[in-house]
Amino acid sequence: MVKYNFDEITPRRGTNSYKWDSTADADVLPMWVADMDFRTAPPIIEALKQRVEHGIFGYVKVPDAYYEKTIDWFSRRHNWLISREWIIYTTGVVPAISAIIKAVTSPGDKVLVQTPVYNCFFSSIRNNGCELVTSNLVYANRTYTIDFDDLERKAADKAVKVMLLCNPHNPAGRVWTREELMRIGEICLLHNVFVIADEIHCEFVYPGHTYTPFASLGKELLLHSATCVSPSKAFNLAGLQIANIIIADEEIRCKVDKAININEVCDVNPFGVEALIAAYNKGEEWLNQLNVYLYENYLCMKEFCEKNLPQFPINVLEGTYLVWMDCSALHKNSEEIEQLLLERAKLWLNEGTMYGANGDTFMRWNIACPRSVLVEGLKRFRKFAEAFSE
Repeated sequence: MVKYNFDEITPRRGTNSYKWDSTADADVLPMWVADMDFRTAPPIIEALKQRVEHGIFGYVKVPDAYYEKTIDWFSRRHNWLISREWIIYTTGVVPAISAIIKAVTSPGDKVLVQTPVYNCFFSSIRNNGCELVTSNLVYANRTYTIDFDDLERKAADKAVKVMLLCNPHNPAGRVWTREELMRIGEICLLHNVFVIADEIHCEFVYPGHTYTPFASLGKELLLHSATCVSPSKAFNLAGLQIANIIIADEEIRCKVDKAININEVCDVNPFGVEALIAAYNKGEEWLNQLNVYLYENYLCMKEFCEKNLPQFPINVLEGTYLVWMDCSALHKNSEEIEQLLLERAKLWLNEGTMYGANGDTFMRWNIACPRSVLVEGLKRFRKFAEAFSE
């Protein structure tokens, strides 16, 4: 078995990296946007090299292998059997979500989300002329739970047509249990609310937890939902722009396919196709080792914070590589904290308010980086916090 070296630092500044080159200050350590600092799995790099060697990059016809490897991956790894005709490929999960909302709502309809939640949900709702409805997750003991009574009250509004489900949840770090997902499904079926499941982080699940595809919970939920998945987070391929929408209901699938074309996100590039095939065919061992490394990063951060930053508790991380830190001890809102960290500590984190009003005073860390980089970021934060309290 090949042992992959995730401690290796690969310089990214000067490569037109959105994460690293969005600031001109070379001293800033970026730990914000959900983009890993690891080279992708070697089989993917090799597949892309072979494609580059051909030298012609015209329009791509997505081959049978693309569907076969996707189906095999979710069957083998997640015990979810997908039919080929359910799959619609597109350029990314956010364009997918926007297209599905366009297909199943009308302007003025309401869309339900559980905040704090991935910020692009808000723009996808707004850009389709829909109204946001929030059901706040309940924060206690360094984790979040669902207020099902509130969720049902919100879902009972006849104007609510869709619920956007983040599974696993960004930024809360929860991997929703089968029981939690079933209760969400029961509520949405009862009130005829269609579920769009963003499951892009499904490959990052840590010991003691299991990812359950929402659509795998039974035929009714399968037919009453659309699932968005991509290898982009798991294999660090976001720039290659490839994702899939899984929809079993033929009528809804036709509507979404039309919306994908209206939004002009129906064509993908050859590199995304080759990368997906290679990832799902030969990338599993690399991904398994990455998950171990990321969990050890979380344990490293947890130990550091408990010892050096006890007034800044971090959430229990069940899944994703995004750590949610309670910074209420600073008595500042998260937007101010983000700016102060940039100015004083040269550390770039995401401010919590961008994930919903109840995210204020929290900061989101991206720990998908070599451990030495993570420790450097934690030391910068400790020095900032010590100076702030003086």
